[in-house]
Amino acid sequence: MDVSEQIKRFEQFIEQNYSVELVEAISIGNNHLVLDFARLSKFDPELADLLLDQPEETLKAFEISVKNLDVPDSINRFYMRFKNLPRSQAIKIRNIRSRHIDNLIFAEGIVRQKSDVRPQVTTAKFECPSCGNVLSVIQLESKFKEPSRCGCGRKGKFRLLSKELVDAQKIVLEEISEDLEGGEQPKRMDIFLKNDLVSPLSDKKTNPGTKIRVVGQVKEVPIPSKDGGKLVRFDLMIDSNYVQSIEESFGELTITKEEEKQIIELSKDPKILNKLVNSMAPSIYGHEKVKEAIIMQLLGGVKKVRNDGVVTRGDMHILLVGDPGAGKSQLLKRAQLVAPKSRYVSGKGASGAGLTAAVVKDEFLRGWALEAGALVLSNKGFCMIDEMDKMTKEDREAMHEALEQQTVSISKANIQATLRCETTVLAAANPKWGRFDPYEILGKQIDLPPA
Repeated sequence: MDVSEQIKRFEQFIEQNYSVELVEAISIGNNHLVLDFARLSKFDPELADLLLDQPEETLKAFEISVKNLDVPDSINRFYMRFKNLPRSQAIKIRNIRSRHIDNLIFAEGIVRQKSDVRPQVTTAKFECPSCGNVLSVIQLESKFKEPSRCGCGRKGKFRLLSKELVDAQKIVLEEISEDLEGGEQPKRMDIFLKNDLVSPLSDKKTNPGTKIRVVGQVKEVPIPSKDGGKLVRFDLMIDSNYVQSIEESFGELTITKEEEKQIIELSKDPKILNKLVNSMAPSIYGHEKVKEAIIMQLLGGVKKVRNDGVVTRGDMHILLVGDPGAGKSQLLKRAQLVAPKSRYVSGKGASGAGLTAAVVKDEFLRGWALEAGALVLSNKGFCMIDEMDKMTKEDREAMHEALEQQTVSISKANIQATLRCETTVLAAANPKWGRFDPYEILGKQIDLPPA
């Protein structure tokens, strides 16, 4: 299918399916339109397949067709954003390979890191001093590229006439912990956002700790060597087309009729609490009250917002303090397996920044980026902190806001942000002198300040 045919068919698709939405978008000053891929596939399967296999060329043809539909001249480019791609295009971050380059795919994950918004050059125009020819150079790399020679044979410096700038931002997407198997470590992928995807309205979608679905093209990024050359190896990244927030709601789980019957029967059992307690780490003898407390924590409380705006959290935090070998770590591990969303960290290898948030250097856009810690990444889930007594006083104090206010505020390197942290914490620690002394006051043996 040639380009003119693509433009013609897409014009028909917009006129028949999105004419009202297009007029509304233009009237409020938007330069983009979100389209449902399923509707395009139903209207023209051939055009839909072409979009998946050759997204870059097809999207440019789509943009041209929209400009033909009475789009004001004040809008230089009108972008097409696609959602609801088929499940065949869903790829885990760890499974993205070179064969996926230039294909339109979608991946899901948690935003681990987020850079500042910076202008980036996409196209630069140069004039040849000898013949006056205008050369256009597309900027695909991090280093600004100039033309090497002109058609007239001139080699050397060319005069820069103009450059096209777009707002750009990089985020790091990390695999969702509940999608991992066994001892797999979550993989990460750089995501490139630009234009309307970095607008103030879209900014909240990509806050660190947010779970999102990204639709985009897989691109290769050259890795520069120390001497300024290029390596034969390339990095992979996703040039995003659409970003969608994924609501985390465990109340939308689908259950079978058989499971529903079992749940109703269990709810009528007067000994249901004892059965739940006995099912929590049954290999660990005793500790019934501790297990009962963990069960209550897993079920959670009710968040309340009072008339004066004061919020009372519904999450309960638990600290287990006991002699070494009492099974504290095993209880944490077992609770992690039961919890629908959880992370496990050890206090010996955890810092305050690693638990809350940190500002790190961003090599891609040459600025600073905000990176979420374990508590932020466990938002609306659980965070198990083992060996809490091994943490320094400063690292423990960094957790105070996250535990009580359920937010993490950071103001460093010209970055001011407040991240959501509605996380339930289950922690374990040893007594101050290694073991409990039956002849000493209990409060003196717990090496933790009251606040």
